[in-house]
Amino acid sequence: MTKPRDADDVRQAVADAAAAGTPLEVVGRGTKRGLGRPMQTGASLDLSGLSGIPLYEPDELVMTALAGTPLADVEATLKAQNQRLAFEPADLGPLYGAPENAASIGGVFASNLSGPGRLRHGAARDHLLGLKAVNGTGEFFKTGGRVVKNVTGYDLCKLLAGSHGTLAAMTEVTFKVLPIPEKTRTVLIFGLDDGRAREAMSAALGSPHEVIAAAHLPTSVATRSSVAYVSGAGRGVTAIRVEGPAPSAEHRCKALREELAPFGATEELHGMNSATLWRELGDARPFVGDPRPLWRLSVPPTEGPQAIARIARTMQAEWFYDWGGGLVWLAVSPSADAGAAAIREALGGGHATLVRADDAVRRAVPVFQPQAAPLAALAKRVKESMDPKGILNPGRMD
Repeated sequence: MTKPRDADDVRQAVADAAAAGTPLEVVGRGTKRGLGRPMQTGASLDLSGLSGIPLYEPDELVMTALAGTPLADVEATLKAQNQRLAFEPADLGPLYGAPENAASIGGVFASNLSGPGRLRHGAARDHLLGLKAVNGTGEFFKTGGRVVKNVTGYDLCKLLAGSHGTLAAMTEVTFKVLPIPEKTRTVLIFGLDDGRAREAMSAALGSPHEVIAAAHLPTSVATRSSVAYVSGAGRGVTAIRVEGPAPSAEHRCKALREELAPFGATEELHGMNSATLWRELGDARPFVGDPRPLWRLSVPPTEGPQAIARIARTMQAEWFYDWGGGLVWLAVSPSADAGAAAIREALGGGHATLVRADDAVRRAVPVFQPQAAPLAALAKRVKESMDPKGILNPGRMD
């Protein structure tokens, strides 16, 4: 294992590996090693030594952090200035047996995993302003800047976000931040099935009340929440979130409860309970400690319940919805392919990522949604241009 102390060490390590043709596992703090296909590499490039926050300008809503900086350190620094990462990065480490709050900020952007805040504020890649990195030949490069208007030419930030370390080893990231809202309120609607929950979420999102997030937990999943109003409901729970200045959040919450009353009984969560619920959903906590294969499905919100119904007819499964129904977390019974063929057929035009399964299954099936031939050919050319010898996380996204 090579543990660089700075960007120049990273450049040298990658250059040496390229010269020797040695495949490298590029890793931040190792919390998401179970995501993607298992790799066989001759060495590991551990970026956790690149830690620190060289620039933070709260008034400009911008921060620069070294790639190995713990996400917990970034969030604590922001919280001290009443700011946050509005896309609410998902902490998936516990799904793979890693500790909570152990991810790196570089890993957040390399995986492009966003939580419930994505619905309103966009994905992680939309907040990434600039970065510095080393490509597969050992060349150092930087792209973007500290403000959006500086991002000219090829937008390599968008390219590298979600590339899972297969194109370059990031050494530094610059990203925008936002203020923490004064108040957060969550409206709970009880007793809806998937179809009615979709209608309720659609009505809330189509309202003038600036809904930030919307999710639905069927009964069996709701019982696993640490929020008593949710776990003790004994039925499905649909959650609608608003936030902002106190008078505004309270007014919009009240209006939503009145407008959504025809769907069923409602309740209201305030600050701590609301934050806890949405953190649980963003981190897929209902399925932590669960041995079953876990999928992350991206679907048109209007088609989610029908797709899930088709899947449930072919296998035993549990699920919940986020992003207004556009994201589905799906746990299925173990099988040779973790249900891959049936799930992808049921989705039609959606995307299915196998987030958790044992190594044998992840070797046997495509973990990420297979690409159409033209897109796959383009991805291959991009990989060859940035990592011509294929040494960076080889095979992880195949």
